[in-house]
Amino acid sequence: MGNIFTYARVSTLDQNTDSQVTALKGAYPKAVLRQEKKSGTTAKDRFVLNVILDMIGKGDKLVVWKLDRLARNMKDLTDIIEILNNKGAALEILDQKIDTSTATGRAFLQMLGVFAEFETNLRKERQLAGIAAAKAKGKHLGRKASLTDDQKKEIRTKNKTGMNPTTLSKEYGVSRGTVYNVLKETA
Repeated sequence: MGNIFTYARVSTLDQNTDSQVTALKGAYPKAVLRQEKKSGTTAKDRFVLNVILDMIGKGDKLVVWKLDRLARNMKDLTDIIEILNNKGAALEILDQKIDTSTATGRAFLQMLGVFAEFETNLRKERQLAGIAAAKAKGKHLGRKASLTDDQKKEIRTKNKTGMNPTTLSKEYGVSRGTVYNVLKETA
């Protein structure tokens, strides 16, 4: 057996990898653990994962705690598997007890990948339905507007009387870009 590369990932900075690290170190205490805080929507933007995929070689194994810590869609999963296969390396997913060094492990992984992508798509559909329902109820989504409609009118009026955007931005506590956007709007 070659080198073992363990990989833990969370999507946001306020999340932690503690449970993944515990599982990975429990299974492979001597393996070097690599961690990353980056969204899993695509593998191409994950620097740490890509370094591992560049370094991994024949007889080596990439170990993750759960499938969704590695890939969130079928394309990324198949791309990662292809890289590993081309290099003669394997993938092990601890939680599902999958090891692609076996035929059964490879088949099971492909089935799990389909279900993981399906779950992601369902989550997106639920999110979009929730957004549509909130909009239908008249709820404002996104951050609070930095200026009221009355303030926008005042800015346009003051600009017409000669007050420049820099002065206006300081007076209203907004960026010059915001002032320029207000001036572009039609009242």
